[in-house]
Amino acid sequence: MPVVVAALLPVFILIVLGVVLKHSLMRLDTQWHGLEQLTYFVLFPMLLIQTLVKADLSRVPVAGVGGALLLSALAMSLLCLALRPALSRLGIDGPAFTSIFQGATRWQTFVALSIAANMFGDLGLALASVAMVAIIPLVNVFSVSVLARYAAQEKRSPRAIVMTVIRNPLIWACAIGLAVNLMHLPLPKIWHEVADALSRSSLAIGLLVTGAGLHLKGLLRPSLGAAIGVGLKLVLMPALALGLASWFGITGNSLAIVAICAAVPTSPSAYVLARQMGGDAPLLAQIITLQTILAAITMPIAIALAA
Repeated sequence: MPVVVAALLPVFILIVLGVVLKHSLMRLDTQWHGLEQLTYFVLFPMLLIQTLVKADLSRVPVAGVGGALLLSALAMSLLCLALRPALSRLGIDGPAFTSIFQGATRWQTFVALSIAANMFGDLGLALASVAMVAIIPLVNVFSVSVLARYAAQEKRSPRAIVMTVIRNPLIWACAIGLAVNLMHLPLPKIWHEVADALSRSSLAIGLLVTGAGLHLKGLLRPSLGAAIGVGLKLVLMPALALGLASWFGITGNSLAIVAICAAVPTSPSAYVLARQMGGDAPLLAQIITLQTILAAITMPIAIALAA
């Protein structure tokens, strides 16, 4: 447990620093929007490409880790859809349901990669990056589809949903990095120098942006929808993923990586998607903030159980 807490501490310090900067030195939303765009479209994709280019994939159980996380995300998605009638009877409308769905299924990649790197170095970073290939397309397709069905005023066509997923820069980054790795394409030294410099800055800036995006109002009186979203993501999702990974025979550090990826809070980008497609954005902001705060307690427990 002390090792896990030590690995988590720098991550949450950077998130808290983002909160402080948002309310002191950098109060304008436009400042953080620029950093978010830079991180999402340039820095973070470069980190993924470079990590996968340099990874020795023969050393990691890609199928077991990716399969466990993929199936756990699928199981959670189906569970949320099965709970829709019951949630409706509790007064949770369509837009609110989409926020619970996103809060339960999506994951915060900045936090996951930072903790994986802190605990297991380049190998942990590579394995967590590979896990993203399994999770990101699925949760994006499901999130957009659920929003189109239950929240959007104008229903999106299947083609529009597919195009939204295809345009995701993180998916392209994973695909490019894996392709270069598997085909053993040589890259010049200048590429590695530039890519490494950009990669080093991505996680720190990403965590600062995460902190700046937290909404602290209303945390003392969380709604029923927020409580459900927190419980599904921070408790049930890690349990599902660890159970499936153990069933697949995953052990040791690889099992801990599964715990890290499954136990992280949901992605702040879900908030942007909710605003764009008519979801309950204030509820999702509350879910994201509560999950990020409570993950400081639940993540060490999940990782320690896996270690």
